[in-house]
Amino acid sequence: MSDYPTPPFKPQQQPVPGDQSRMEPYPDCGEASYKGSGRMANKIALITGADSGIGRAVAIAFAREGADVAISYLDEHEDAKETARWVEEAGRQCLLLPGDLANKAHCSAIVNETVGKFGRIDVLVNNAAFQMSHDTLEEISDEEWVKTFEINITAMFRICKAALPSMAAGSSIINTSSVNSDAPKPTLLPYATTKGAIANFTAGLAQMLGPRGIRVNSVAPGPIWTPLIVSTMPEEAVKTFGEETPLGRPGQPVEVAPIYVLLASDEGSYISGSRYAVTGGKPIL
Repeated sequence: MSDYPTPPFKPQQQPVPGDQSRMEPYPDCGEASYKGSGRMANKIALITGADSGIGRAVAIAFAREGADVAISYLDEHEDAKETARWVEEAGRQCLLLPGDLANKAHCSAIVNETVGKFGRIDVLVNNAAFQMSHDTLEEISDEEWVKTFEINITAMFRICKAALPSMAAGSSIINTSSVNSDAPKPTLLPYATTKGAIANFTAGLAQMLGPRGIRVNSVAPGPIWTPLIVSTMPEEAVKTFGEETPLGRPGQPVEVAPIYVLLASDEGSYISGSRYAVTGGKPIL
């Protein structure tokens, strides 16, 4: 097992959405460690929020497993270019798709551009998310509540709907939920609420799409060391991030990627409607 970093971490607040290159310790997205074995040979994957963190780790893993990858992200261009570099070093094609998923038209556009370049979508990973931390309900503005839902769950619905005509039997949809879907953290109320919605959306959609041969699952990460943490959480929370888990540390993005590979690959052909915990020992029941 790798000797992954443990708290305490140094203060390092960043503006939203955060820059992975400025994080200490630098998140491990599998750049030097993930080994592929052809489990996704010639598949086409669209991944949202893939410029950094979990999305980058999944993009690297998919590419090393043989997939071409389209990367949707907001405006973190340098992080996205770094992800693309790793995808291309694996010998696969990478399409960069910047823009705001809170915009309905952009949700359709990323699907259209992916299909325009690659002809189809075999794997759709809805991973992009927004969160902010608040101590009281009064601090949460109506605008922030709506924005959180637009990015975290409404965009997921829109992208799935737009992508379905280009997804054949055997395709896979993977939605990133959270341990907050099971044990909501009150200071992340809007975010946690959307993550519960994602778990239910996934379970229902899996039943709806089963007759079409399309599988749908969700992954529920616990505390994972990504730019979302240092850009949206208070200094003290960043300092101790992940220490409450049974493993006593946050997970690294590379530790989450393998479950996405399983769910995306043909090896997961009878796995649908499920939620998979990657939580450092905190159970999801």
